[in-house]
Amino acid sequence: MRSTRGAETLAGYLAAAAMFVAAVGIVYRPLRLIPVAVVLSLVAVGIGGRAFRLATAAVAVCALCFIVGMTAAVATSHPLW
Repeated sequence: MRSTRGAETLAGYLAAAAMFVAAVGIVYRPLRLIPVAVVLSLVAVGIGGRAFRLATAAVAVCALCFIVGMTAAVATSHPLW
């Protein structure tokens, strides 16, 4: 059985946190939260390991949340900041 490094576990948590922050960013302030989520997910991808697929999915989710969040904010005249 392969032992896991602590960094790989951290990458999984970072990816999950990035997806949560991006989802909150859709309804709150997209230009404050979603770039932070993108950075978190890119750090998780950089760490790699066994959470690589989760981190890659987090990047895609963050990009989609950015598009949806900006569209919703502009359509409803919600503040971006």
